[in-house]
Amino acid sequence: MTILTRRQTLGGIAASAAAAGLAAPAIAQGRKIVLGALGFTSHSGTFVAVEREYFKQAGLDVELKFFQAAQPMAVAIASGDVDYGLTAISGGLVSLADKGAVKVIGGALQEETGIDGQKFLVSDAAFKSGITAPGMLDGKSYGISTAGSSFHYMGAKMAAAEGISLQFKPLQKVGAIIGALKSGQIDAWSIVPHIAKPLAGSGAVHIIGDVATYLPDYQVTTLFTSAKNAKDEKQMTQDYLAAYSKGVADYNAAMIARDGGDEGVNAMVDLIHKYVYTDRPREKAAPSIINGTMRLNEGGKMSVASVRDQLEWFQSEDLVGKDISLDTLIDTSYVETVGA
Repeated sequence: MTILTRRQTLGGIAASAAAAGLAAPAIAQGRKIVLGALGFTSHSGTFVAVEREYFKQAGLDVELKFFQAAQPMAVAIASGDVDYGLTAISGGLVSLADKGAVKVIGGALQEETGIDGQKFLVSDAAFKSGITAPGMLDGKSYGISTAGSSFHYMGAKMAAAEGISLQFKPLQKVGAIIGALKSGQIDAWSIVPHIAKPLAGSGAVHIIGDVATYLPDYQVTTLFTSAKNAKDEKQMTQDYLAAYSKGVADYNAAMIARDGGDEGVNAMVDLIHKYVYTDRPREKAAPSIINGTMRLNEGGKMSVASVRDQLEWFQSEDLVGKDISLDTLIDTSYVETVGA
C-alpha cells in the first residue's frame, strides 16, 4: 500500500492561498520569473495560472519560454535562464542533479487507474503482421528520443514485465519518431493520448495497450527548478507552486470532474488552445486537446516511489552513476509525497 507523507510547506500555503485568492504576494511584489513550457496539454496547469492571473496574484511576473523538447529546458534551468519547468525524468536530468544544478520539487502528470493515459502504438505494417498486444513485440524495433528518455524507460519496463526484448531506436525528436512509425521504419512507440489517439484515428498506426498496465502509478512528468532556487528562494518557490496548483485544480475540475459540464470543458479548451495546437483552427484542435486529458497532480503531489523506480532503472542500465542518491535528485520539502 502507498503511504502518504504530508509535507509542511506547500500544503498550508496552497490551501490558504486558494482560500484567500492568493492574497499573500511574494516578498518582492511583481518579481520576474521565467517558466519553461512545451506546447502539450500536460502543461495546462501553467497556462491556466497565467491566463487567470494566479501567478500575478501571487506576486510573480511570469514570462513563458517555449521549448521543443524537455532536455534543452533542463539545461536552461540548470544555467539559470529559466526558473521553473515541467519535464519527464531522464538520464540527462539525473546527471544535472548529480552536478548540483537542478532539483525535482513536485509532480506534474501521473498515470492513474481509471484515467485514460499513455498508449503503446504499433505501425500499420506491424499490426497487419499480427502484433496486437505489447507482449507480441519480442525482437521488434521501438522508437525513443534518446537513451535514458522516458520513452526508453516505458518500453524497457513493459519488455521486462512481458519477458521480451526490444530493439531501441534513438530518433532524437518526437516528430521523427512519428514519421518513422507511420512509414513502418520502426514497429512500436509509447506516447500521451493527445498524440496517440489522432495517430490511431488516421489508420497509419494502431493502439495495442496502455502504459498504466505496466506502470500504474508512473510519475510521467515532474516540476523542477535549479538547486539554487530550491535552496535559497523558498518563498518564491512556494509562491510559484501555490499559483501553479490553483491552475491545476481548475483544469482537473473542468476536464476530469467536469464540474462545469460541456460549457466548462469548452471554456477550458478555448484557454488551452492559445498555447496548444495553435497552428490548427479551434474546431480541429479541440478533439486532440480533449483526448489529451489526464489528471494533473493536485498541489504538485509527487510519487517518490515512482521517481525512485526510475532512478534505479537508469542506474541498472548504466545510464547514470550508481552512487547517485534519491535525495540528490529530489527535494521533498515542498509538496505532499506518496510512497516516500
